[in-house]
Amino acid sequence: MSGAVKKRRICVLGARSVGKSALVVQYVEGHFIEPYFPTIESIVFKNVTWNGENYEFEIIDTAGQDEYSMLSSRHAIGIHGFILVYSVASRPSFEMIRAVHDKILNYHGVSQVPCVIVGQKSDLPERKLAPRQVTPQEGQALAKELHAAWIETSASSNVNVVFDLLLQEAEQQYGAKPENAAAPENKCTIM
Repeated sequence: MSGAVKKRRICVLGARSVGKSALVVQYVEGHFIEPYFPTIESIVFKNVTWNGENYEFEIIDTAGQDEYSMLSSRHAIGIHGFILVYSVASRPSFEMIRAVHDKILNYHGVSQVPCVIVGQKSDLPERKLAPRQVTPQEGQALAKELHAAWIETSASSNVNVVFDLLLQEAEQQYGAKPENAAAPENKCTIM
């Protein structure tokens, strides 16, 4: 086991009210937050051990994005991995994922970033609290198209392996040099 702690910055993005904060709180604090309070922005930390290595996650829980406030550069530059969240009970939140992903790629100047697309609130249709508007097959197809991992989860039932999946994606892409997360894949030389 390596003694050095590897720091990883993770950004959680998605439409308003899809369960981003619930996902983060369940992961970091181990409990579900029931009433909905809009998040302005929150940064939390969690130490984890994965594959014998120690990591410190800095998790940026963003305010919900919409067509007017899509994505700030501070939520894209210097980030090691992205969690893009939609609600399985909200078609518009699902349709926004592609636009957010494209904006991230534009900021980085690359064709691919470590990313997990999360279908959140998977328990709502089962509990008959809201009809499903996005099928698992649609989520999987979008993830394949965007070269991202995909999972459906529910913060309320603690069905959550999202952050481990993202760390796996980031380490596969960046290998031994994840500090290069913000470096573009093509470089320009001025002569």
